Amino acid sequence: MTAPVQALSARGVVERRLRSDGGDRLGLVLQVALLLSLLISLGVLVVLIGDIVVRSLPVFAERPVDFLGSALSSRPARAGILQGILGSVLLMGFVAALALPLGIGAAVYLEEYARDTRAARLIRTNIRNLAGVPAIVYGLLGLAVFVSSLGLGRTLVAGGLTLAVLVLPVVVITTSEALRAVPATIREAAFGVGATRWETIRSHVLPYAAPGILTGTILSLARAFGETAPLLMVGAIAGTFTSTAIGDMLTGSYTALPTIVYSWSGQPQDEFRALTAAAIVVLMVVILLVNASAILLRNRYDRKW
Repeated sequence: MTAPVQALSARGVVERRLRSDGGDRLGLVLQVALLLSLLISLGVLVVLIGDIVVRSLPVFAERPVDFLGSALSSRPARAGILQGILGSVLLMGFVAALALPLGIGAAVYLEEYARDTRAARLIRTNIRNLAGVPAIVYGLLGLAVFVSSLGLGRTLVAGGLTLAVLVLPVVVITTSEALRAVPATIREAAFGVGATRWETIRSHVLPYAAPGILTGTILSLARAFGETAPLLMVGAIAGTFTSTAIGDMLTGSYTALPTIVYSWSGQPQDEFRALTAAAIVVLMVVILLVNASAILLRNRYDRKW
């Protein structure tokens, strides 16, 4: 009886090794396929960025300061992006002042105060669904609510409110995930020494979750900075005007960097092709700086806590 049992055992070992070898080969093929996908994607991205940078070189070589500091113009030799920079900065100020406190406050309530009821689960589900809604839908919402119903008109205030609503679900989701990542032992230790719920949240939970919250909120601002469709729906100018006063931009015509890119890309003159590429480079540099600041802030708070 011993010999047949040993034979069956050896056969089982061989079969397991064959299956393991087959699984290893399949895993290797999958890794190679994923690596090729990554390299192809990076290659396409590098080609596109390289083409944009090459097209923008004449503008930055001939008039870099004048391009950044001049107003919009229908003449390519005099056109600049000053209004676009000012408009984008003002829009981000509205987004930061409205979306960040509201989003963080809503996430803190849902995660720390709200009970696990059907209504709370429904709210969380709707917030996640809103995060995936196309930006043009938020533009239509801003046109119907802020421009028409509230009577704000096609002003920068309406544009800022629309972008704030656009990024609000993302802020809530990222903040909620950061709060969930806080260990329960931190809350229990605070409660054990007699801290109230708000003292626990303020002094222990929020500082521990600060890296994730900062990263999510800054990336949300970067997304709002690059949006074009909602701004076109609520009145951002895709043409030329001369005023660079902040007061006039708040109450009258305004523009932003993405809308300038959209406008210049449709101009028939060849000179505007280089101007469009230069504006895209400026937009990418700003977004990269915003993302880099998110990484630096996250690393700083990670080391602190």
